[in-house]
Amino acid sequence: MLIKKPTDIASSEVTPKQLYVNRRKFLVGAAVAGAAAATGLSLRRIASPPTVAEAKAKIDNVRKSSFSTSETITPFKDVTNYNNYYEFSTDKYEPAGLAKDFKTRPWAVTIEGLVKNKQTLDVDSIIKLAAPEERIYRHRCVEGWSIVVPWIGFPLSVLINKAEPLTKAKFVEFTTIYDPKQMPGQKVAVLEWPYVEGLRMDEAMHPLALLCFGMYGEVLANQDGAPLRIVIPWKYGFKSAKAIVKIRFTDKQPVNTWNKAAPSEYGFYSNVNPNVDHPRWSQARERRLGEFSKRPTLMFNGYAEQVASLYAGMDLRKDF
Repeated sequence: MLIKKPTDIASSEVTPKQLYVNRRKFLVGAAVAGAAAATGLSLRRIASPPTVAEAKAKIDNVRKSSFSTSETITPFKDVTNYNNYYEFSTDKYEPAGLAKDFKTRPWAVTIEGLVKNKQTLDVDSIIKLAAPEERIYRHRCVEGWSIVVPWIGFPLSVLINKAEPLTKAKFVEFTTIYDPKQMPGQKVAVLEWPYVEGLRMDEAMHPLALLCFGMYGEVLANQDGAPLRIVIPWKYGFKSAKAIVKIRFTDKQPVNTWNKAAPSEYGFYSNVNPNVDHPRWSQARERRLGEFSKRPTLMFNGYAEQVASLYAGMDLRKDF
């Protein structure tokens, strides 16, 4: 075992304080307590997780992207067997098995709100909007661990431009599928379902923002957000909404799910910032999945040169 005793990570880190101190939610969402209790076990098993992910269809004609990092890629078996995906389970090792038979076809995405082209698109028609490209991105989770993944997709701006947002549209809101029959985690009131996330329009249009439908040369794994997700590499992982079924353009800042659950802990922007700690733990260092030693957390997850200008003049302690 690489990690014998993760004494530097408290068990309470998995779930926001407001969820486990609220008795009603605690009783309804017993899975939260289970997640907290299992955290140590999960971290101890990072080096050799039980592999349940199966090979998916290969994606052909994928071009390499200049946005990719040159860092060592996290092994496929780790990324597909250690997942934050509360729709399936609060235990990080359960989503891979629970999502195995998740149905991703047929699948439609509704585009609505302040746009010229309100429409419902089949996911496969969306995937064909642009040539697929591989982007090797760092991905940093709020709980102190990180991964490096070769995601496959194309700029989110391609789909946004197809929708033709009105000038009044200042934000984009993403909603995940609500299907408790397939997603057992949604039977528990751990969070308010369906899962909602949002971006400011200039963030969503940034070249780094990826509309993702694959990883490691294959179709996206169910437990990693299939069939369609976004990847926003300079923000904490929960901002990258998975299994998207609705995209809404609005003039008002969306109330995202984690911000609604614990507004003092999870802000709307959630940019990776080593100088702004979570109320219950430091964000200054991170552990790469599968490694023992921690490394310094980079501002904007290492993408400061590309995205810092988006937040010029903002107080990043206030707008966290």
